Amino acid sequence: MSDRGDTITITGNVATPPELKRTPAGVPITTFRVASGQRRYDREAEAWTDAGTNWYTVSVFRSLADHAHQSLQKGDRVILTGRLRLREWDNGTRRGTAIEIDAEAIGHDLLWGTTTFVKDSRSATIDAAQARPTPVGADAWAAPGIDGGPAGEVEPAARPMLVAVGAGDDPSTDGMEAPF
Repeated sequence: MSDRGDTITITGNVATPPELKRTPAGVPITTFRVASGQRRYDREAEAWTDAGTNWYTVSVFRSLADHAHQSLQKGDRVILTGRLRLREWDNGTRRGTAIEIDAEAIGHDLLWGTTTFVKDSRSATIDAAQARPTPVGADAWAAPGIDGGPAGEVEPAARPMLVAVGAGDDPSTDGMEAPF
């Protein structure tokens, strides 16, 4: 395993309530456990069967830690990616290996439900393309020339155009509809 750790992506259920702590320097850290169940199709029984569960301790740092603590709760189905760490432990009577993930990204697994995203509000963000502050209320994710007009208006020349074969009044299409 490299110094940075191997990258892993898993899906599973949050198995413990996320716990938020702060380092002496004030850096937020959220920790929780994730259970990732393995299922296999048994051809003889013609049914899906459980084939074991992998357990991971997940650590999340800085602003992602704050967001995870506010957004996740025990039982939520999540997808996460991060650096894998294997740590040997010994408490005097037992020995084992802890499997830990330093998460770099986490989200709800939308196969199992819906979620509502609320963008983090900051007093000002830096527009990386122009290196100038973006005023509060401006959409930092807006596409230049498309989403940036006043009151969300789109400049006529910047409007996206959908072009489809067979669309319109072309007689050569024989009345067929667009393929999408």
